[in-house]
Amino acid sequence: MNAWLEPALHLIRVGRPVVLVTLVRTEGSTPREAGAHMLVADDAQWDTIGGGHLEWRALALARTLLKVGADTGPCRLDRLALGPSLGQCCGGVATLLLELLSVSDLPWIEELDAALQNRSARIRQRTLSGALKGSVAGAVSLFAPDDTGRGPAAARMIQTAGVDVRCNLSEHDGHLVLTEKFEPPALHVVLFGAGHVGQAVVRVLATLPCTVTWVDERDAQFPGYLPGNVAVDATDAPEAVVAQAPPHSSFLVMTHCHALDQRLCQAIFERDDFAYFGLIGSRTKRRKFERRLAARGVAEHSLERMTCPIGVPGIRGKAPEIIAVAVAAQLLQAHEQRLSAQGRARNIKPEILRLSGYEDELVYAD
Repeated sequence: MNAWLEPALHLIRVGRPVVLVTLVRTEGSTPREAGAHMLVADDAQWDTIGGGHLEWRALALARTLLKVGADTGPCRLDRLALGPSLGQCCGGVATLLLELLSVSDLPWIEELDAALQNRSARIRQRTLSGALKGSVAGAVSLFAPDDTGRGPAAARMIQTAGVDVRCNLSEHDGHLVLTEKFEPPALHVVLFGAGHVGQAVVRVLATLPCTVTWVDERDAQFPGYLPGNVAVDATDAPEAVVAQAPPHSSFLVMTHCHALDQRLCQAIFERDDFAYFGLIGSRTKRRKFERRLAARGVAEHSLERMTCPIGVPGIRGKAPEIIAVAVAAQLLQAHEQRLSAQGRARNIKPEILRLSGYEDELVYAD
């Protein structure tokens, strides 16, 4: 979710260095996936790389780097066996990159933050010296994913090989190169209805890697405070919001009016490129809507793509908060299934080039 960006910008601007911890490679079972981040200051932390002894060790290493970074260099790389080294039952191996960030890093952090705010992706590359033979400055390069002509050679190699570039630590020209992709959340939810359930859903989605367009013509229904990933559209023409939504959006329809629900359903079926479409209601409501929508020309195979009742099966509670959790879980399920299908279609490989030559000792990169 890149929650480390805002505190990093604030602290560096006021002259306080911080350490960015990145889980750059995983082997076997680990608490988090490669690409997880944690930001560490001398008295606080943001985000998580999985908790437990791994995170405790990372915090200790980061705060040591905060104290002695000027003497040892701005980066260090650690390969930690979770079982032998840390006593965690996961049993895998986690490779961590720790980067001491200061005012010299502001340009690329500010550019990254601005790009993500504008829903644009960026690829970051840092070349690490001291890890293998040779010496290369550990500067950060930042570029757009489609700018392959001007991008760093290691990133171009990874993209050409068809590798998922979300986070890769690879050998290139005798050096270790971290290449990772930062992009706005791929899950975009268009939520119609600002009643009790809609408000509960927004509170849950505020904690997840997604963006939300929240629609209701009743402006007074929206709370005074909105999460950073939520944008309100108080409109008298909600069907137009359906047409304007980005491709592959996920739609949730839970308004105060059945007639409006039906019009929204019709509009969603007309665009037919949604990633998920959920309609709040009972099985009886579904049958009535299916008959009415079929009479208006919606094909049977399209009607099968509508989820109603909504929420993961097996959760029977009807309190708004319970519905919200069940719906959020279903949205995540549908999103993961779509990402998996895309990966299979592109034949993406999960890794490139082995990481070799490390034991449990740390390696400094300057």
